[in-house]
Amino acid sequence: MRSDTPLFGIVIFFALIYTLPINAQQETYCNPINIDYTYMIYNAHRDLSYRSGADPAVVEFKDEYYMFVTRSMGYWHSTDLTEWDFITPKKWYFQGSNAPAAFNFKDSVLYVAGNPSGSMSVLYSTEPQNGQWAATPSILHELQDPALFIDDNGQGYMYWGSSNKFPIRAKKLNRTKRFRPSEEIHKLFNLQPEKHGWERFGENHSDTILGGYIEGPWMTKYKNKYYLQYAAPGTEFNVYGDGAYVGDSPLGPFNYMANNPFSYKPGGFINGAGHGSTVQGPNNQYWHFASMAVNVNIGWERRVGIFPTFFDDDGLLYSNTRFGDYPHYAPSVPDKKEYFRGWMLLSYKKPIRTSSHVPGYDPKNMVDENIKTFWLAQENNEGQWIEIDLERPGLVHAIQVNYNDYKSGMYGKIPGLYHQYTIKASLDGKNWEILVDRSSNTKDVPNDYTELRTPKKVRLVRYKNIHVPTPHLSISGLRIFGRGSGKLPKSVKGLSVIRKSDRRDAQISWIPSKNAQGYNVLWGIAPDKLYSSWMVYDDHSLELKSLNVNQNYYFAIEAFNENGISNKSKIITVE
Repeated sequence: MRSDTPLFGIVIFFALIYTLPINAQQETYCNPINIDYTYMIYNAHRDLSYRSGADPAVVEFKDEYYMFVTRSMGYWHSTDLTEWDFITPKKWYFQGSNAPAAFNFKDSVLYVAGNPSGSMSVLYSTEPQNGQWAATPSILHELQDPALFIDDNGQGYMYWGSSNKFPIRAKKLNRTKRFRPSEEIHKLFNLQPEKHGWERFGENHSDTILGGYIEGPWMTKYKNKYYLQYAAPGTEFNVYGDGAYVGDSPLGPFNYMANNPFSYKPGGFINGAGHGSTVQGPNNQYWHFASMAVNVNIGWERRVGIFPTFFDDDGLLYSNTRFGDYPHYAPSVPDKKEYFRGWMLLSYKKPIRTSSHVPGYDPKNMVDENIKTFWLAQENNEGQWIEIDLERPGLVHAIQVNYNDYKSGMYGKIPGLYHQYTIKASLDGKNWEILVDRSSNTKDVPNDYTELRTPKKVRLVRYKNIHVPTPHLSISGLRIFGRGSGKLPKSVKGLSVIRKSDRRDAQISWIPSKNAQGYNVLWGIAPDKLYSSWMVYDDHSLELKSLNVNQNYYFAIEAFNENGISNKSKIITVE
């Protein structure tokens, strides 16, 4: 079905290149991160084809970084936590590692564990960039979602857990004797959903029958405190997040962190911030890598996100997920006062037309800020295009193209995949210039994000397909970031938070702000600790079901549109 013809017909243009080369250093990134995600094989017997990247274990080793991701048939290497190159190791798990563990021991050796069977040797390497690995001559048994930690004194520990019944557990390991485990199993902690609302199962924590899963442990040592992180309640849900318990020793006793979940992103274009790892990056800044849900072909279809992460003066660990899928300064950029770049979404629900579409997979799905909806072209060829009318001129700084897998029929780590396209822009529909030129690209870029070298004031933006590696051309989000020239929304009035008789829940409402595109609901355990946020589009209420029973909270709200962000509302207290 042909949607329409181009607004202004065929035009002649001069190709002025305003984008950074695809391998050049960008000063910003945008979640989900753009890596060559592997096609999964563990549902191949059902002919379910989809890319996925989840459960990222990211570690620094000799001033560079390595990222190990579930079932990826290898791992990624980076010098800056932004640009990643895939490494195919010479020896590895044939089915790919599952929920892998990784640990850098004093920059002398890098350890990894993650056999999908649950029985595994600890692998080790002094040259991970070259894909050289060996295995310790012993096997650890009955491990799911392992997490390896070696303290400064050389004592090793293995944590594990992925269950809606059993707790996070641990054993001591003798590093100098083939990681021989102790006989004693330490049962550390389990979910307490009757106290911690965010640990309840289901989308928006709404399942009243099934129990949540506790999984994905990760240990971070900071100022002689041990932060044992864990994920809940389920990887496929918008509310998948990470919490932490804190102790004075690797085996506890541990205390529940009052601001849990510390990594939580239930709203926006792509949801979820759970089963992650915390790593110290460039300029000694901490970052939390986590799983984000796509959940179109299957619940385990996921991507990787990265969030700036901090320890406050009271020792609370928290990740900043506010505007968590908008452009942020890259980890390598020094001296940042604010990690969010301030570029707003210019394309939200703007008029869009395409060369064609399959009924039921409309073009509007690319501008609705929902990665679970998508456009599907009738054909996959160079004749396919997309055109977005921003309705008024805006200053474009960056563009993200999120491709979708529709009946792709592809499995495993496939070499030679690549995407090619161009994006042109115009103020008047007559004079066009190139914003993004991927016509000669040879890389696989399923969530391609481009920061423009020079921002451009435009109204019309047109994507032209050249090549995608999949049988079908399908896109879930064509997202255009920058700043509009209109007025900011006014500060939100009438914020109301009513805590229910079930103290895990609160009903939040507010008076809609004129010209607002959406809102960030902010909350925390003190007026200066509003660490949690939920992005809400096209609504003026929210049911929040992630509170801890024995905790008082503070709430505020801000409105935003393509022109910027309002001042925050007055903070209110909820006991």
